[in-house]
Amino acid sequence: MNLHEAIKKEIDAIDERVVQIRHEIHQNPELSGEEKETNLLIRSILEAEGIPFKTFEGHYGLVADIIKDPSLPTVAIRGDMDALPMPENSDKSYASKKKGIMHACGHDAHTSIALGVALALNRLKEKLPGNVRIIFQPSEEVLEGGSEQMIADGALEGVSAIFGLHVYPYLHTGQIGYKYGVMMASADTFSFDIYGKTAHGARPHEGIDAVLVAAMVINSLNHIVSRRIDPIHPAVISMGKIEGGNAPNIICDFVTVAGTVRTVNASVRKKIPEMMETTIKGICAAMDAKYHFRYEFGPPELTNNDHMVDIVKEAAEEVVGKEGLVDLVDPVMGGEDFSRYLQIIPGAFFRLGVCNEEKGTCVPQHNTRFDVDDDALAIGMKILSLSAVKALEELNRKAKEDQE
Repeated sequence: MNLHEAIKKEIDAIDERVVQIRHEIHQNPELSGEEKETNLLIRSILEAEGIPFKTFEGHYGLVADIIKDPSLPTVAIRGDMDALPMPENSDKSYASKKKGIMHACGHDAHTSIALGVALALNRLKEKLPGNVRIIFQPSEEVLEGGSEQMIADGALEGVSAIFGLHVYPYLHTGQIGYKYGVMMASADTFSFDIYGKTAHGARPHEGIDAVLVAAMVINSLNHIVSRRIDPIHPAVISMGKIEGGNAPNIICDFVTVAGTVRTVNASVRKKIPEMMETTIKGICAAMDAKYHFRYEFGPPELTNNDHMVDIVKEAAEEVVGKEGLVDLVDPVMGGEDFSRYLQIIPGAFFRLGVCNEEKGTCVPQHNTRFDVDDDALAIGMKILSLSAVKALEELNRKAKEDQE
């Protein structure tokens, strides 16, 4: 039996256990930066299997290493761990036990899949063409991003390539979505405060209406994408939060607004903050109001390495066949901090189909009824494992050619 077949057989053997791990993590979700119990669960499983791992101060990330030979190349697999601050609306036996917290984005599946890869490859360690590092990452759902913490703590040191996945309810179980080049948008956040002057609601001329100014600003900001950005470069400016005012008969003197910006072009991304502030400044000047504008750059756009995508496609074809491969063609405006790894080393991110109508797993992410088809876990484990092995084989081949 060749290595590829041995990997698939080993994953089939541990699949039920990985499903149970996924259910346990799903029942006990933890918010970004609070993944202590998830960390301890992963550690206990790695220790029982004799897999060496490293923990860090300041966050709950872990790095596990399947080491065949330190002189051989290393490829990484990433799984994120955090959940979302929202209630779960589910009758599943493994529904969240924590009020107001649930795995509504599938990171329970990502963690379980990454752990399954570690278990399977560790049992076949002596047959591997190199070393595999499993990065269990915290805090993907927040602006600062756990990938930044993991990189700062050396998670990519000695790593030549990296692969990751995300469950995707818009593809059926047995389908894989791939994308060359830019796959996902950058994800930035902004907020601004408008300062006016209070007055009686019946005498608005004596005040400066922060609500009216904010409304004018919001309306104008929505025109940036439609009138100031080249339409061939997708961009989104969305205001998701607005607060202000004290009573219906008082002219409001303070409003705060917050939102997000998504782009798939680095040049456009750099221009938008200046365009936004110019708009806010001009309207406030015309209305005699003051403002404070804040803009925070989050993860950049996620750009796959074309050759690494080829490797994922080859691995996926072994698992789901050509008919299971779906070219996603266009990028999506969602953000993903896996992009930071791809700024440093080549790699690829792909979509794992989890939609199964009979099981009710075709619900969009960030929905209170979101769930994952457990049958997809083995598919994800196999594709990630085979992608790592194929990448290692190529790295060895290239090293040999360079020596010759």
